[in-house]
Amino acid sequence: MVPHATTPPPGAHSNPLQLITVLASSRAVVSGRVTEATIVISSATGKVTSIFDSVLPPNHFPEGTPYTDYSPLLLLPGLVDAHVHLNEPGRTEWEGFWTGTRAAAFGGVTTVVDMPLNAIPPTTTVENFKTKIDAAQGKCWVDVGFYGGVVPGNASELKALVHEGVRGFKGFLIDSGVEEFPAVASKDIELALTELKDAPTTVMFHAEMIPPITASVGDDVQHSFPPLAPSGPLTYYQTFLDSRPPSFETYAIAEILSLAHLAPDLQLHIVHLSAIEAIPLLREARRNGVKITAETCFHYLSLAAESIKEGDTRHKCCPPIRSQSNQDGLWEELLQDQADGVIKTVVSDHSPCTPNIKLLPKEFAPKREGTLRKEGHAHDCDSCGGSSDEEEQGPEEKGDFFSAWGGISSVGLGLPILWTEGKRRDENFSIEEVVRWCCRNTAKQVGLERSKGDLGVGFDADVVVFDDQAEFMVEPSTMLFRNKVSPYENKTLKGVVKETWLRGQRIYAREEGFQKAGPSGKLLLEPRKAIK
Repeated sequence: MVPHATTPPPGAHSNPLQLITVLASSRAVVSGRVTEATIVISSATGKVTSIFDSVLPPNHFPEGTPYTDYSPLLLLPGLVDAHVHLNEPGRTEWEGFWTGTRAAAFGGVTTVVDMPLNAIPPTTTVENFKTKIDAAQGKCWVDVGFYGGVVPGNASELKALVHEGVRGFKGFLIDSGVEEFPAVASKDIELALTELKDAPTTVMFHAEMIPPITASVGDDVQHSFPPLAPSGPLTYYQTFLDSRPPSFETYAIAEILSLAHLAPDLQLHIVHLSAIEAIPLLREARRNGVKITAETCFHYLSLAAESIKEGDTRHKCCPPIRSQSNQDGLWEELLQDQADGVIKTVVSDHSPCTPNIKLLPKEFAPKREGTLRKEGHAHDCDSCGGSSDEEEQGPEEKGDFFSAWGGISSVGLGLPILWTEGKRRDENFSIEEVVRWCCRNTAKQVGLERSKGDLGVGFDADVVVFDDQAEFMVEPSTMLFRNKVSPYENKTLKGVVKETWLRGQRIYAREEGFQKAGPSGKLLLEPRKAIK
């Protein structure tokens, strides 16, 4: 019998036969590499207690031990989606903890980090944060961490938010689109960096600013007036793209870098990097010792401007989805040597809304279906699924990329999106890359690298059983987020999550659905610690 198979964890007094669960496969990503593995999980702590680099048979463990050999399916660490808008409380009809985290679990995401805006109130004060925590209680299918916000006038709240357990902070250099989360000016950034310069946290920026001169003075808010000089009809995606050129991103990043000296030990981060023109700026800054990283998103790596049809506002987001050549450049940067690449993580930036404010033309609007209200959530959601009815569209023209709300819905779809596109580009594309970008590095980004993002002894037993050969079509039944509006609808994706395990408990199985006991996710509120 293998060592540690019956050794109870410290403080445990139960029968050893009931203390472990064993998962095995001929292919598992352990410490970032594909290998054979047998993973022993403590049922008492939900942690991995030992890993063997071969598939051990059941008779190596006490009789009655729960044991599954998943060969040849892949065992992966649970994904950490470090950029999700759950919008509860305040805009729960857009998304909520129950639906958003359930969608995450469906797609093998076992940890999400909630953005500070689009909920009302935003997470910009300790009082507001406590309101958010109260709203999340008992509704989370996966573990949930939280970001705080940097807005004008809240610098005095930032350290207190660190102590309350926020994983990092986000500020906008351009209007966010919601009035309760205003953009910051350079003075506000200076105050935030000075206040947080010694704190164990990450300060992140939505890096878009309108340069002093631009060819098309454009859409400076997500819900906005048309540009002063549009380059074409407002229902053409190219018109929208022209209004938010790469210079918006490079100008904002240059502004951030000009202030980085105020907090040389503070980790800075650019969220949802879209324009490849920004990469040289970040690369040079890192060479000069600035602690700055960037993320990009599933949609920037899989969707291209040239393929977006007239009026299909499901594709509107800020920064925008750019050209196919730009997408190719993002992939090239991601696949750089780990030390040299500036884009370290890939996230969803799941930013949903009700269908009516997407202003979708009839051919792109979701159909009214009773199935949209079968989610089983524990609160009223008459607006789940929204409506595409004519009278709810408002006075704006349907398909207007400037008036429509900006945001892509994809939480729980990222793993197959990335796997599909990676294999399309290179048949030798490795699942190890996905784990690096979406598990290990995202966990590190939010200070969870000791417990999340890897299959390792002492880590939370967050495990994904992934069939990398199977395919499925994205349709309402596979979009478990609240409003079934996504540019991925009707696309066939490669890779199916068969099971999702959270801290040693199977919470979802493709054939059987979700665990009957209901949500078991934790709120990750322990303050971050400095990494020595």
